[in-house]
Amino acid sequence: MKKLLLTVTAVAIGMTGVGLYASPETDQAAFVNYFTKKFPDTPKEDFVNGVYSIDAASREQWIEIEEFPPYELAIDAGEEEWNTAFANGKGYVDCFGEPGVRGNYPYWDESRKEVITLELAINECREANGEKPLKYKRGKIADISAYMAYASRGEPINVEIPNDEALAAYERGKEFYYRKRGQLNFSCFDCHGGGAGNLVRADKLSPAYGHTSHFPVYRSKWGGMGTLHRRFGGCNGQVRAKSFKAQGPEYRELEYFLTYMSNGLDYNGPGARK
Repeated sequence: MKKLLLTVTAVAIGMTGVGLYASPETDQAAFVNYFTKKFPDTPKEDFVNGVYSIDAASREQWIEIEEFPPYELAIDAGEEEWNTAFANGKGYVDCFGEPGVRGNYPYWDESRKEVITLELAINECREANGEKPLKYKRGKIADISAYMAYASRGEPINVEIPNDEALAAYERGKEFYYRKRGQLNFSCFDCHGGGAGNLVRADKLSPAYGHTSHFPVYRSKWGGMGTLHRRFGGCNGQVRAKSFKAQGPEYRELEYFLTYMSNGLDYNGPGARK
């Protein structure tokens, strides 16, 4: 384990100036500095647009797509789900108050000692009202999340780390992000940090800064909507690594860390990507 931690530290410091035991504030400042220096022509607030913030050719195509975005049907379906009462007469409004609460997630729940994400909260709302949980990667949960994300556009990302237990979860997410894995021996940062802007076949790799701002997304590759944890699983598969359960602690803590790295940007989901 000690050897692993030293490896992670070396990768983090070498790539971004982020050290395993630096404070979250220092981590985030180094993370932002890395990407703004790597892509000096990209306005800071534009990193929420992923690869379209750094690639002019792709951006032109994306702007055309956004005139009739493929996620519109998901927003409509999510709104219908939101307004459909559960069998007990209650609904999502009784759990969340309003749909535009994307900016509240992810957060550290002090009583439960774990990270709570929006999709987890959606299913817990359902189960608390006698409904069956939804599958976490696609389908109705992506629709509901898309509607809630759309209602939350423009809300600032402001993940907080309130205590040492939350900090430990953040550190586990951070270690996951920088740890190399799989047969290809890649970390998340290898592709979306050092490799950001490089071509993989015909596509450029997106920068990690702002990555969690626009989910759920419609991906042309999927032919439909997907949640952030669906994307996490796909990334693990692409480096030929073992995936983890969607909404398991590993991916929730990864989401906690990665969303904290984008503090100060705005949520702008749902999005459309290749």
